[in-house]
Amino acid sequence: MNNSTQSADSAAAQPLADTPVLSGSQIEKSISGPSGLLTILHSLDIAVDNSEAIAIVGPSGSGKSTLLGILAGLDTPTSGSVHMLGENLNDLDEDQRARLRAGKVGFVFQSFQLLPGLNALENVMLPLELSNTPDASDRAMTMLDQVGLADRATHQPLQLSGGEQQRVAVARAFVSNPALLFADEPTGNLDSGTGHKISDLMFSLREQLGSALVLVTHDETLAMRCDRRLRMGDGKLTSV
Repeated sequence: MNNSTQSADSAAAQPLADTPVLSGSQIEKSISGPSGLLTILHSLDIAVDNSEAIAIVGPSGSGKSTLLGILAGLDTPTSGSVHMLGENLNDLDEDQRARLRAGKVGFVFQSFQLLPGLNALENVMLPLELSNTPDASDRAMTMLDQVGLADRATHQPLQLSGGEQQRVAVARAFVSNPALLFADEPTGNLDSGTGHKISDLMFSLREQLGSALVLVTHDETLAMRCDRRLRMGDGKLTSV
């Protein structure tokens, strides 16, 4: 492959400067239940600009996590479309969506989602290895040091506290300098003091790297740190 082709491919993988890094149009999600068809999301529209932080708030069961899964390409809508990093996710199969996310999209979940058979360093290295990034070990160690866990690099997840596990998860999310970060109740399993430290860390790294953020949370204080807040209710989004 010549250099001009490589450049074209690289440009195609990134959205234009004036194009939202993430957008959803007329998203609907319905599932079959005991009493018939249940519609969870009703014709939702959403757009996230480059480097923008958006919070989606609302009560448990309102569809926040369902929407996040669809926006991230982890689930598919019943109807409607999602564009991520300039690509229509409807046009991609599961493997293609995974390749699109590799090295460009980070995740922080409430339940940490660390692989128990890998130590902290190896967990942070995962997204780099999946995207065939050189010097994965060195970059992962640098990020572990940045979140204050360089001395815990060889510890397994079960040897770490909840706060330490979430710091590893944050390091893993940011290690590839993602254009886009999804966070689903990132402080939900932590005590208030630890949760505050994790949110400080996450927002500090996001500001340093310029990553866009889609944050799902029931914590209004955490949501207030975002540029915009959207409230989920009755399967619809409204501005706060």
